[in-house]
Order: sequence, then structure tokens, then C-alpha cells
Amino acid sequence: MSAATFSSICFDRGSAWKRFPKVSNLNHPNGRNLCIRGSSSGLSPNSLQVANTNGAKLEKEVRVAILGASGYTGAEIVRLLANHPFFGVSLMTADRNAGKSIAAVFPHLATENNLPDTVSISDANFSDVDAVFCCLPHGTTQEIIKGLPRSLKIVDLSADFRLRDISEYEQWYGQPHKAPELQEEAVYGLTEIFREEIGNARLVANPGCYPTSVQLPLIPLIKANLIEDRNIIIDAKSGVSGAGRGAKVDNLYTEIAEGIKSYGITSHRHVPEIEQGLSDASHSKITVSFTPHLMPMSRGMQSTIYVEMVPGVTTEDLYQQLKNSYEDEEFVVLLDKGVVPRTNAIRGSNYCFLNVFPDRIPGRAIIISVIDNLVKGASGQALQNLNVMMGFPENTGLRLPPMFP
Repeated sequence: MSAATFSSICFDRGSAWKRFPKVSNLNHPNGRNLCIRGSSSGLSPNSLQVANTNGAKLEKEVRVAILGASGYTGAEIVRLLANHPFFGVSLMTADRNAGKSIAAVFPHLATENNLPDTVSISDANFSDVDAVFCCLPHGTTQEIIKGLPRSLKIVDLSADFRLRDISEYEQWYGQPHKAPELQEEAVYGLTEIFREEIGNARLVANPGCYPTSVQLPLIPLIKANLIEDRNIIIDAKSGVSGAGRGAKVDNLYTEIAEGIKSYGITSHRHVPEIEQGLSDASHSKITVSFTPHLMPMSRGMQSTIYVEMVPGVTTEDLYQQLKNSYEDEEFVVLLDKGVVPRTNAIRGSNYCFLNVFPDRIPGRAIIISVIDNLVKGASGQALQNLNVMMGFPENTGLRLPPMFP
């Protein structure tokens, strides 16, 4: 039975996927069980053919392009898609590495031998593409996305469509917005918060890593009026991969090893994105104190957030609100009381681990949130979003447990 016949397919988890109540079992060609719901998604019948380990041909229903495949987020999408039964890569661009195989750029992907060679963006042919992951640098994607066919679903991992106010974009990114008409239709892709809007979107602005780690714990508490809008302090730390793959003196091993470095103090570009999301939740302007730090590790991110509780509210109230908000969410996990989230506990996964602690200062609480900046903070959340946009269960291809050590 062709995978192109169906719009929603997921691995059997012992019970039906909770958001897809009408499901039935089907044997996958590999012998795995799949649960399937819905009818044809209307995608092109020219499905991508990929060989499995038994030599049989499996149809990939959605043909994906990765623009900027030679960066960290592009490579992470390739890694995650290797585990996706119905998304296949039909196009990859990498201007400085055009003509190379992905294995020549990233040796850890040497086993992915069914992928096309990279091409320059100017030579890209989108006739055999259904969806696009845009992993290009900030400031470069607006005009490129504006020139793509309107039929494509697009998840943009840059910051170019995250800020609704184009004047604010120009203020923080130092250049005018080049596609204001697209900004009007772009949907902010914090999946757990805007799932319905994402499902109806053509263009999704994937959130930044720091904003993801901050908004997931704070938005439910702000909406429930449990914490004050003022005096929110965010002390955030990230692995070096968050700075991208470009050669920079500040990112050399000898510059970052055995030390911690604060950067972007009062001026980090994720500040307006964080404040936009929190202000929307509050229906009033919120200003935060945010300081990021570079840590001597390759990946991982922790946000330690200090908040002032509304009079009469306790940390137990915060804990219960987060529990109620995320108890049905697969990728946001509130840990048992007293357990401290650790970055090495979510490495390589799409999970966000959270917890709440009382501060020594009466009336204040400390919230700790950890994610992998390259997965939940970038490529994993992007795949989660595209799953929603294409009508697939959003955990498809993402049910990878964290790596340890």
C-alpha cells in the first residue's frame, strides 16, 4: 500500500496517537507497525524513492529541500530525516560546498548515501520539492523565500520572519526587511503554543534557541497570571554550536575552553523575540533582563529564570500550572519535584526539561529549562513544525531518546 495514499502516519506506541483518534494498524515494509489516519494529502504523485536495508524501495511522500545544508542546523535536519519514514531529501544547497556529497562535508553522515549532492542556491530546481527547510544565515532568507514557488511549505530557521514588527527587525538586525508582505503571513513556530496556527500555515518562522527555552516555561505562567510581568531575569547559557559553523576567532578551542564568556549583554538579538512572545501572553508590554553566556561545550542550553510571583501564589502553584499545561505534550517534560534539569540529559533529543524551585527571597521562584540548542532549539522543532504543517503526527522522526554520556 502506497504511503502517498495517506496524510498521517506514525509509529505504533502501544496506543493511538492522542491527537489522531481514528487510527488503524498497517504493516510497514520493514515489519514495523504504523498507525494511519486520514486520506490523501494531495501531494505530488512523484514520490521520492529511497532504498531500505533490504534493497526494497520505500516511497517518501514528502520531498524536502534543505537550503544551507552545510551548516549545523542543516546537518541536524539531515540526521533527523534519516529516521523519518515519509520525508525524503530531494534537494540540498550549500554554496561554498556545491557539488560535494553530504559525507564530504559532514563525515558523520557518510552512511546517508541516498542523498543528492549539494548545489548552489542559484542552481536549485524546486520542481521536485514539496517542502523547504531554510537554514541560511539571518538577513539572506527573505528574498530567497520570496522567490520560491507559492506551492511550497516552508520552515525558516533564521530570524528573518520571527519579529512581526518590521521596524523592530531593522532596529535589531541592522537592515530593512526585504519581504514585508511575507512577514504578514508568517506564523511563529513555537509548536506547543501555536500548533493550530502552524497547521494552517504556509510559512513558519522557527523560533530561536534561547526564546524556545524561555517561552516554554514562562508563557503558561504568564497566561495564568501567576507571575508578575516585571523583574523577569534570564541567565542563559549555550554550547558553542549556537554560534554557527563559520570560522570565528572567538569560537576557537583555545578561546572558549576552560572558561565562560558573557556576550550580547543588553543587546542580544533574541531579546525582542522573547519580549514579543511574553508580551503577547500578557496582553501588555513585558521587558526582560537577559544575559547569555557561551559555555565550553558543543551543544546544549540552559535558561535559569528568576520570577516574582503574584501575591498569594506559591512555587507549588507554578509547578501545578506547568504540569497541567504540558502533561499531554511529548516533548516538554516537567521533572519530578526537586530534580534539577541538566543539559547532558537532553543531548541530541527534541525534549525540553523543566522544573521550578523556591528562591531564598520570599515571593520569588527560580525556573530552570534545558534543551539541545540544535534540536528543540532549531532543527528538531523545525521538523516538528513541518510534521504539523503536512498533517503528520508531530513526533514522526523525532522519537529519539537523549544521548548519554
